[in-house]
Amino acid sequence: MSGGDIAGLIAAAVFAILVALLAVPLLKLGKVFDQTTASIREATDGITPILTETTQTIREANQQLARVDTVTRNVAEISGNASALVALFAASVGGPLIKIAGFSAAVRAGIAGLRGAERAADAPRGRARRKK
Repeated sequence: MSGGDIAGLIAAAVFAILVALLAVPLLKLGKVFDQTTASIREATDGITPILTETTQTIREANQQLARVDTVTRNVAEISGNASALVALFAASVGGPLIKIAGFSAAVRAGIAGLRGAERAADAPRGRARRKK
């Protein structure tokens, strides 16, 4: 073997060692990719039931909101009816009550006026009796 052949063998050996040294990190990187793939698969398997439950919960919440909307609409209708009933009652009973109150106040004033007139008429007689 000549010097060139020995140098070629040494270069080939160094190149083989270099390839072997570079293969180790590539193999480790392959294992990292395998673990990442497994982790993503596990996360997907864990998230799928959670998403299913969340979807079901949202559907049920929407159903409850529809029921609450119906109840709210009915309550608004009842309060409108109650307001109309109060307005009708005030219009139909309020007018006559005001008239009765005015009439009773006039009667009371009239009676008070008559009593005042009687007292005024009795007052001079009382003074005349006292003077005697």
